[in-house]
Amino acid sequence: MTALRQLVSYGLVGGLQLVLDWACFVLMTAAGVAVVPANLAGRVAGASLGFWLNGRYTFAREGQPTLARRHALRFAAFWLATTAASTLAVQAIDAREGLQVAWLLKPLVEALLAALGFLAARHWIYRP
Repeated sequence: MTALRQLVSYGLVGGLQLVLDWACFVLMTAAGVAVVPANLAGRVAGASLGFWLNGRYTFAREGQPTLARRHALRFAAFWLATTAASTLAVQAIDAREGLQVAWLLKPLVEALLAALGFLAARHWIYRP
């Protein structure tokens, strides 16, 4: 797939991930779950979907999925780093501005991290 097609596919998958992640976060925090565990749960849900879809479609090689153990380990390492950044950002927003603002700004935080995610996915995570 060309870089542009991968970018479009990654964006579509990312949109699905974002909706799932954000919905989990909002529903859990609205139910009284603290921001940190709710953010972690949302990111796990979104990441599970995203790893599979991107490996199966976005970064497949010659129609073959790129879902080997090495890809999962690279994905996990990158996910841990971006999850730490996301959680720190959302927690800081909540502490400074309140939960409703955190609900509104979480998609922006995740979109910024997704830009880095595309580069990591294309050049490292899903590489042979």
